Formats: sequence, C-alpha cells, structure tokens
Amino acid sequence: MGERKRVMNILILGIGNILFQDEGIGAHFVHYLDEKYDYLSNENSVTIVDGGTLAQRLIPLIIKFDKVFVIDCIDAQDSKAGDVYFFDYLKAPSEVDWQGSAHEVEMLQTLNMIKMNGDLPETFVLGIIPKRVADDTTFDLSEEIVKASATMEHTILKSLKELGVETKIRNSNITINDIAKISFKREIINDLKI
Repeated sequence: MGERKRVMNILILGIGNILFQDEGIGAHFVHYLDEKYDYLSNENSVTIVDGGTLAQRLIPLIIKFDKVFVIDCIDAQDSKAGDVYFFDYLKAPSEVDWQGSAHEVEMLQTLNMIKMNGDLPETFVLGIIPKRVADDTTFDLSEEIVKASATMEHTILKSLKELGVETKIRNSNITINDIAKISFKREIINDLKI
C-alpha cells in the first residue's frame, strides 16, 4: 500500500481595520474570497479568517496551520497606492518596511513572536499599499485598492492551485465594494475557538 499523504491545513488570514477605508482591505478581501468561491481539494483544507486587528490574540489560531497566507496592508519604499507584494514572510523584500498603521506593526510583532517560539508555519504575505486617508472613517475603498484587488485575487488563487486546491465560483456577482459595505456585519472568526 502507498503512503498516505498528510493533509495540509491552509489558513487565509485577513488583517485590517475596516473603519479606516483601505486599512480594512485584508479583512474585506477574505470575506470576498469566502463569499465568491468554494475551495475543493482531496488532500488539503482551506480555512478563511477575518483576524481584524486581533494581532497577538491570533497566535493560538495561526500555529494550528501548516501554511498561512496573511493578507494585510504594508508599507514599502518607492511604492504607490495599489501596489501588490507577495512574499515569503521570512524572505521579505528589503523595500518592505512594515511602518504603516498600528495593526500592521502589531501583526509583524505577532509573527515575530511565533517565529521566536519556533512555531511559525510556512507564512506568505499578500500585502498591498493602501491609499492612506488620515482620520477618514469610512467603509469605502479607494479606486487604487479596488483595481489592485484583482491582482490579489489572481495571486491567491494561483497559490492555492499550486497547493492542489481548486476553486469554484459560487457567487460571480459579488464585488469587493459590495463586501466592504457589509464586512462589519460578518463574523470576525467563523466557528473557531481561539
């Protein structure tokens, strides 16, 4: 008999503060993925979580997974709003400096803490440069971020496919703008006890 393959547990974790326009794209984006697609694999499981701004409270959740995709805003030198970066967390490009909002810095600290304890799963960051609007409380997303969300979607679906996860469109009519208007009504962490 052949050796049985171990199931890979994959986490897609959206981080962000939905009260501040583009700062919420990570949270909005995972709700968008959850609403639009079904995830099919004989070998692997996919869990989608809106981690909001919970940062260190997410540690017990993150360490349960084999592979993690963190979706969040980032800062990078010589970048502009809507630029998308995708990288292995342990091999972050030198231009990425993580000096954005409080939730970005807290998420970096959280991943560093997990790494120091030796519990960090293989972690990739799908980061986007937000159009920062000081003190502007709104659920609306900037045009730059809406346009860039297509690149983000393509990137995450390609990565899942490489891991043996097929996606099937369940709701082709949903847009990232539709989701941004209702994210605040949805569960931050669906049925997960952390």
